[in-house]
Amino acid sequence: MPYVCPDCGGIFTVSDLVYEPKQKQTLPGIWTYKSMMGVEHNPVCYLGEGQTALVKREHNGIDFLAKLESLNPSGSFKDRNSAIVTSFLKARGIQNVVEDSSGNAGASLALYSSGFGINAQIFVPAGTAGPKLDQIVACGARVEAIAGPRDNAHQAALAKLEISESVYASHAMLPFGLAGYATIAFEIFEQLGSLPGTVYCPIGHGSLFFGILLGFKAICKHLGIDARPRMIGVQPERCSPLVSAWNHESFTPGNLGSLAEGTMVTNPARGKEILQELVDGYDDLLAIAEEDIEPARLELARMGIYVEPTSAMVYSGLKMKKDSSSGINVLVFSGNGLKYANNK
Repeated sequence: MPYVCPDCGGIFTVSDLVYEPKQKQTLPGIWTYKSMMGVEHNPVCYLGEGQTALVKREHNGIDFLAKLESLNPSGSFKDRNSAIVTSFLKARGIQNVVEDSSGNAGASLALYSSGFGINAQIFVPAGTAGPKLDQIVACGARVEAIAGPRDNAHQAALAKLEISESVYASHAMLPFGLAGYATIAFEIFEQLGSLPGTVYCPIGHGSLFFGILLGFKAICKHLGIDARPRMIGVQPERCSPLVSAWNHESFTPGNLGSLAEGTMVTNPARGKEILQELVDGYDDLLAIAEEDIEPARLELARMGIYVEPTSAMVYSGLKMKKDSSSGINVLVFSGNGLKYANNK
């Protein structure tokens, strides 16, 4: 299964994404939007992903709605992607897959692979948070911890493909996740009964951010309007290549790590597409200072929202950006705090 275009080397995207309520199916979770995502394979692989809660919170005068992707089966938004990928693999009789991940994607793919009879080998950066590794191992996947920068794990996974018959089930480079994450926008719209004003989302490789943006574009096309919600992306200050590009600044990868390990990506796979879609003076990309991440995580916990540091950055972004014209603010909380609990 190719993961890049054999002609130009570019990564694939989705072209047939639509939002049409009349096409909703009597299937659970994300699969109620099966035909809208352009997914044709049957049967679907379902473990409870999607239809996550949208919860109103307020603290110190800041109001927002929390989209709790942290409550998906493996504890992260990646389950929307894994459900579609696994369904695709099962429909084609594929038995062996490899993936590289900072933890959440690997944990999610391991869960769905074990649940539906696929063998998974996950390459992770050395130092990945312990609970995520525990998830991968518990699900029976083979783990390979790779020293050095995040990209080393990616290169190790590609090297494995050269000497095996495994398929690369990349969460970053394959387009399945875009369709799955677009359903987050569909759910937010239906849960609210209207479009939100602003959506805050973390950016690693950018599939979550870009997929949600595409979902809102599909909704706006259905409604016959042009103005989609404002999109605010956040990256850690220690690794913020898209923020640098957005501000027309140079970016040099550093040697320091970040608590927001899920966004430590120096060359986001969806970066070019995101920059092409964002509107200057309307959307924004923000760099979150390292010293702001842990306080934000603890502040959220005291509001009843227990998330990992990568997720907590969106709350820091809200506090940086909040203004009276932003309308309803939706914060996408991508990963559960239990994934970080033992990484003290």
